[in-house]
Amino acid sequence: MARRVAVVTGSNKGIGFAIVRALCKQFDGDVILTARDEGRGQAAVKALQGEGLQPKFQPLDIDDHNSVIRLRDFLQQTYGGLDILVNNAAILFHDESLPYGKRAKEVIKTNYFSNLDVCNALFPILRPHARVVNLSSVMSQIGLNGCSEALRARFTDPTISIEELSSLMQRFVDLSQNGKQDEAGYFSSYHGYAMSKIGVTVMSMIQQRELDKSGADDIVVNACCPGYVDTDMSEHKGFLTIDQGAEGPIYCALLPPNVSSPRGKFISQKNIVEWKM
Repeated sequence: MARRVAVVTGSNKGIGFAIVRALCKQFDGDVILTARDEGRGQAAVKALQGEGLQPKFQPLDIDDHNSVIRLRDFLQQTYGGLDILVNNAAILFHDESLPYGKRAKEVIKTNYFSNLDVCNALFPILRPHARVVNLSSVMSQIGLNGCSEALRARFTDPTISIEELSSLMQRFVDLSQNGKQDEAGYFSSYHGYAMSKIGVTVMSMIQQRELDKSGADDIVVNACCPGYVDTDMSEHKGFLTIDQGAEGPIYCALLPPNVSSPRGKFISQKNIVEWKM
């Protein structure tokens, strides 16, 4: 039987690094740490090896489709599939000197469209009982509440499709190029980050619905907010350590076989948070 395997994207530092650390301690299988920069990725692996852990490294730039496909092929050839996928990789611009439209475009591209691309590539090799954790944020709730009533209705519609969601994300980007996103009802604060995390949360709910409809064998997808963590992304303003931030994602990644709940939910600190208008 092929060895079990977990992949954590964007995991050379911060919450992703802590998720790899925790999986190395709790998951019965290989844990793959990924990073865009091979030097930083190998340095992160070496740091964990210094703690007596044995993660493995694979390069991955989620913005590069060919890089995603190379990882998929490696997993297929080496392990015959995938058991845990933690989509942690994300960006956030703090430099307000950059035009808003550029910030919004890049953030939506990486945080929504590139994570969706990773899922589209890797979902076909998920094994029975696989667990997928899409790192979201409380900002998705704040962003949802800040959208117009019409947009809130669409983002909370239980029948929304990936195609419609992607169209809504792209429309936000397109409108932001001319500063028209606010008048169209989108929430524009936080450089597009909140909108990108709305995309991740709703994407997770759609993915679970589609997997269930296809008859997938106990594959579970959840969106997870790690909390306000002391990382580069939070400019080290967060009050949680990276290991505390990893607790929710690890809970979702290690949900037992045939669990009835949570499935396709938004999770914060191991609790289901209702996604509603």
